[in-house]
Amino acid sequence: MPLRRNVKLELLSRVELFRACSKRQLAQIGSLADELDLEAGRTLISEGVPGREFFVLVEGTVKITRRGRRIAELGPGGWFGEIALIMNAPRSATVVTTSPVRVLVIEQRAFRQLLRDVPSIQLKVLESLAARLAAESL
Repeated sequence: MPLRRNVKLELLSRVELFRACSKRQLAQIGSLADELDLEAGRTLISEGVPGREFFVLVEGTVKITRRGRRIAELGPGGWFGEIALIMNAPRSATVVTTSPVRVLVIEQRAFRQLLRDVPSIQLKVLESLAARLAAESL
């Protein structure tokens, strides 16, 4: 059964990249998100491969590895792949489902078009990225 609109918006509002967005802006972002149900053992992101999607976990769990070493596990509400929305860069880690999952997926091309069409979202996303970079550089 598809997620209710308010559940989707709540999940997106927790994503660092979208925290400053209004409900209306989150609804615009949410309109781009497809829901997928996937089996355990599925590779969602492969380290070193250019990315084109961003994921938010609705249900289930994933493990994240870098150079073959486990670096994290995420459950519902977790998100990954956000850099792919902004730039064409190789993925920095591999993400594999460790249980059946339901995910929201936002594709890079659609997100970039939204940023062009709605500059206010673009500004908020850039501010979030700048804040993240500033915090990491201190």
